[in-house]
Amino acid sequence: MTDPTPLDQPSGVDAPETVQVDAADTRSRAARSYRSLIEWAAVIVGALVVALLVKVFLIQAFYIPSESMLPTLMVRDRVLVNKLDADVSSIDRGDVIVFDRPGGPGADGISELIKRVIALPGETVEGADGRVKIDGEFIEEDYLPEGATTSTFGPETVPIGHVWVMGDNRNFSDDSRRFKFIPEEDIVGTAFVIIWPPGDISML
Repeated sequence: MTDPTPLDQPSGVDAPETVQVDAADTRSRAARSYRSLIEWAAVIVGALVVALLVKVFLIQAFYIPSESMLPTLMVRDRVLVNKLDADVSSIDRGDVIVFDRPGGPGADGISELIKRVIALPGETVEGADGRVKIDGEFIEEDYLPEGATTSTFGPETVPIGHVWVMGDNRNFSDDSRRFKFIPEEDIVGTAFVIIWPPGDISML
Protein backbone atom coordinates (compact mmCIF):
# COMPACT_ATOMS: atom_id res chain seq x y z
CA MET A 1 0.00 0.00 0.00
CA THR A 2 1.36 3.41 -0.90
CA ASP A 3 1.37 6.34 1.48
CA PRO A 4 -1.46 8.74 0.92
CA THR A 5 -0.71 12.15 -0.56
CA PRO A 6 -1.07 14.92 2.06
CA LEU A 7 -4.34 16.79 1.71
CA ASP A 8 -2.66 20.23 1.45
CA GLN A 9 -0.15 19.12 -1.19
CA PRO A 10 -1.77 17.39 -4.11
CA SER A 11 0.56 15.21 -6.13
CA GLY A 12 2.09 16.80 -9.20
CA VAL A 13 2.31 20.39 -7.89
CA ASP A 14 5.35 20.23 -5.59
CA ALA A 15 7.95 20.90 -8.35
CA PRO A 16 6.94 24.54 -9.03
CA GLU A 17 7.09 25.33 -5.28
CA THR A 18 10.58 23.80 -5.12
CA VAL A 19 11.68 25.96 -8.05
CA GLN A 20 10.26 29.03 -6.33
CA VAL A 21 12.09 28.21 -3.08
CA ASP A 22 15.36 27.61 -4.97
CA ALA A 23 15.00 30.94 -6.81
CA ALA A 24 14.31 32.80 -3.56
CA ASP A 25 17.36 31.17 -1.95
CA THR A 26 19.50 32.18 -4.92
CA ARG A 27 18.29 35.77 -4.65
CA SER A 28 19.03 35.76 -0.91
CA ARG A 29 22.57 34.49 -1.46
CA ALA A 30 23.14 37.09 -4.15
CA ALA A 31 21.89 39.84 -1.83
CA ARG A 32 24.22 38.64 0.96
CA SER A 33 27.17 38.55 -1.44
CA TYR A 34 26.36 42.06 -2.63
CA ARG A 35 26.15 43.35 0.94
CA SER A 36 29.42 41.62 1.78
CA LEU A 37 31.08 43.22 -1.25
CA ILE A 38 29.84 46.65 -0.19
CA GLU A 39 31.07 46.08 3.37
CA TRP A 40 34.54 45.04 2.18
CA ALA A 41 34.68 48.03 -0.17
CA ALA A 42 33.78 50.30 2.75
CA VAL A 43 36.50 48.72 4.91
CA ILE A 44 39.12 49.18 2.17
CA VAL A 45 38.11 52.77 1.51
CA GLY A 46 38.13 53.48 5.25
CA ALA A 47 41.59 51.97 5.63
CA LEU A 48 42.90 54.08 2.75
CA VAL A 49 41.41 57.23 4.26
CA VAL A 50 42.97 56.44 7.65
CA ALA A 51 46.35 55.73 6.02
CA LEU A 52 46.14 59.04 4.13
CA LEU A 53 45.23 60.95 7.29
CA VAL A 54 48.08 59.30 9.19
CA LYS A 55 50.54 60.22 6.43
CA VAL A 56 49.31 63.80 6.15
CA PHE A 57 48.91 64.59 9.85
CA LEU A 58 50.65 62.00 12.04
CA ILE A 59 53.47 59.76 10.80
CA GLN A 60 55.36 59.50 7.53
CA ALA A 61 58.22 57.32 6.34
CA PHE A 62 61.29 58.91 4.76
CA TYR A 63 64.17 57.42 2.78
CA ILE A 64 67.81 58.40 3.49
CA PRO A 65 69.49 59.23 0.15
CA SER A 66 72.93 60.47 1.24
CA GLU A 67 75.83 59.96 3.67
CA SER A 68 75.28 63.23 5.53
CA MET A 69 74.01 61.53 8.70
CA LEU A 70 76.54 58.70 8.97
CA PRO A 71 77.00 56.76 11.18
CA THR A 72 73.57 57.42 12.74
CA LEU A 73 71.71 56.89 9.46
CA MET A 74 73.02 54.87 6.55
CA VAL A 75 72.22 55.38 2.88
CA ARG A 76 68.89 53.66 2.04
CA ASP A 77 67.76 53.53 5.67
CA ARG A 78 64.12 54.38 6.22
CA VAL A 79 62.84 56.31 9.22
CA LEU A 80 59.46 57.23 10.64
CA VAL A 81 58.79 60.89 11.33
CA ASN A 82 56.34 62.19 13.92
CA LYS A 83 54.64 65.10 12.16
CA LEU A 84 52.93 66.24 15.35
CA ASP A 85 56.37 66.98 16.79
CA ALA A 86 57.18 69.80 14.39
CA ASP A 87 56.99 72.98 16.45
CA VAL A 88 60.17 74.53 17.81
CA SER A 89 58.92 74.44 21.41
CA SER A 90 58.76 70.62 21.32
CA ILE A 91 62.21 70.11 19.73
CA ASP A 92 65.35 69.55 21.78
CA ARG A 93 69.01 69.79 20.94
CA GLY A 94 70.12 66.47 19.49
CA ASP A 95 66.75 65.66 17.89
CA VAL A 96 66.86 64.46 14.28
CA ILE A 97 64.36 66.38 12.16
CA VAL A 98 63.09 66.36 8.58
CA PHE A 99 62.50 69.76 6.98
CA ASP A 100 61.77 71.30 3.60
CA ARG A 101 64.95 71.84 1.66
CA PRO A 102 65.85 75.56 1.62
CA GLY A 103 65.39 76.91 -1.89
CA GLY A 104 63.20 73.99 -2.96
CA PRO A 105 64.13 70.60 -4.48
CA GLY A 106 67.73 70.23 -5.58
CA ALA A 107 69.08 68.87 -8.86
CA ASP A 108 68.63 65.39 -7.37
CA GLY A 109 64.89 66.03 -6.99
CA ILE A 110 65.06 65.73 -3.19
CA SER A 111 62.68 68.17 -1.51
CA GLU A 112 63.28 67.29 2.18
CA LEU A 113 66.47 66.99 4.21
CA ILE A 114 67.20 65.23 7.50
CA LYS A 115 69.67 66.69 9.99
CA ARG A 116 70.33 66.97 13.70
CA VAL A 117 69.24 70.00 15.71
CA ILE A 118 72.34 71.64 17.19
CA ALA A 119 71.16 75.05 18.40
CA LEU A 120 67.76 76.27 19.59
CA PRO A 121 66.06 79.69 19.38
CA GLY A 122 68.03 82.43 21.12
CA GLU A 123 71.24 80.40 21.39
CA THR A 124 74.54 81.44 19.84
CA VAL A 125 76.26 78.64 17.93
CA GLU A 126 79.85 78.59 16.73
CA GLY A 127 82.35 76.20 15.19
CA ALA A 128 85.79 76.52 16.76
CA ASP A 129 88.81 74.26 17.21
CA GLY A 130 87.00 71.48 15.34
CA ARG A 131 84.08 71.43 17.78
CA VAL A 132 80.75 73.18 18.35
CA LYS A 133 80.15 75.86 20.95
CA ILE A 134 76.74 76.88 22.26
CA ASP A 135 76.72 80.20 24.09
CA GLY A 136 80.49 80.02 24.39
CA GLU A 137 80.66 76.46 25.78
CA PHE A 138 81.76 73.36 23.90
CA ILE A 139 79.08 70.67 23.69
CA GLU A 140 79.54 66.91 23.68
CA GLU A 141 78.50 65.16 20.45
CA ASP A 142 78.90 61.43 20.97
CA TYR A 143 76.85 60.70 17.84
CA LEU A 144 79.63 61.94 15.54
CA PRO A 145 81.87 59.48 13.67
CA GLU A 146 85.21 58.82 15.30
CA GLY A 147 87.73 61.50 14.43
CA ALA A 148 85.13 63.87 12.97
CA THR A 149 85.80 67.58 13.24
CA THR A 150 83.55 70.57 12.63
CA SER A 151 84.58 73.38 10.31
CA THR A 152 84.98 76.88 11.71
CA PHE A 153 81.88 79.06 11.43
CA GLY A 154 79.96 81.77 13.25
CA PRO A 155 79.18 82.84 15.81
CA GLU A 156 75.51 82.87 14.75
CA THR A 157 72.56 83.67 17.00
CA VAL A 158 69.48 81.58 16.20
CA PRO A 159 66.34 83.72 15.73
CA ILE A 160 63.17 82.94 17.66
CA GLY A 161 61.09 80.34 15.83
CA HIS A 162 64.14 78.81 14.11
CA VAL A 163 66.72 76.07 14.71
CA TRP A 164 70.28 75.44 13.55
CA VAL A 165 70.87 71.98 12.05
CA MET A 166 73.92 69.98 11.02
CA GLY A 167 74.64 66.51 9.67
CA ASP A 168 76.51 64.01 11.84
CA ASN A 169 78.93 63.36 8.97
CA ARG A 170 80.25 66.90 9.24
CA ASN A 171 82.62 66.88 6.26
CA PHE A 172 79.91 65.59 3.90
CA SER A 173 76.83 67.52 4.98
CA ASP A 174 75.06 70.46 3.37
CA ASP A 175 73.48 72.11 6.40
CA SER A 176 73.01 75.33 8.36
CA ARG A 177 76.65 76.24 7.85
CA ARG A 178 75.55 77.05 4.30
CA PHE A 179 71.81 77.79 4.40
CA LYS A 180 71.65 79.14 7.98
CA PHE A 181 68.50 78.81 10.09
CA ILE A 182 65.47 76.55 9.57
CA PRO A 183 62.12 78.24 10.32
CA GLU A 184 59.48 76.33 12.23
CA GLU A 185 57.07 76.36 9.28
CA ASP A 186 59.55 74.35 7.20
CA ILE A 187 59.92 71.56 9.76
CA VAL A 188 58.08 68.39 8.72
CA GLY A 189 58.60 66.52 11.98
CA THR A 190 60.98 64.62 14.25
CA ALA A 191 62.45 61.28 13.18
CA PHE A 192 62.09 58.78 16.01
CA VAL A 193 62.80 55.28 14.71
CA ILE A 194 64.72 53.46 11.98
CA ILE A 195 62.37 50.92 10.37
CA TRP A 196 64.56 49.61 7.53
CA PRO A 197 66.57 47.49 7.10
CA PRO A 198 64.99 45.06 9.58
CA GLY A 199 68.31 44.25 11.24
CA ASP A 200 68.89 47.91 12.09
CA ILE A 201 65.49 48.72 13.60
CA SER A 202 66.16 51.09 16.51
CA MET A 203 64.98 54.29 18.15
CA LEU A 204 66.70 57.56 17.36
